[in-house]
Amino acid sequence: MATKKLSVTLIKSLNGRLLKHKECARGLGLTRIRQNVEVIDTVENRGMVNKISYMLKVEEI
Repeated sequence: MATKKLSVTLIKSLNGRLLKHKECARGLGLTRIRQNVEVIDTVENRGMVNKISYMLKVEEI
């Protein structure tokens, strides 16, 4: 069974953001601008992506 993945790229800085938003970015594995990570498409990861969607570019793989 193939698992779906999301390609997540941080496009805005974490400076000056709410602590919970910074923690969501760290939870997804994002630390730098233009950093790209692949995460498994789970409910938990979708929730973090939705919370900080204004800072991300997301593509389904």
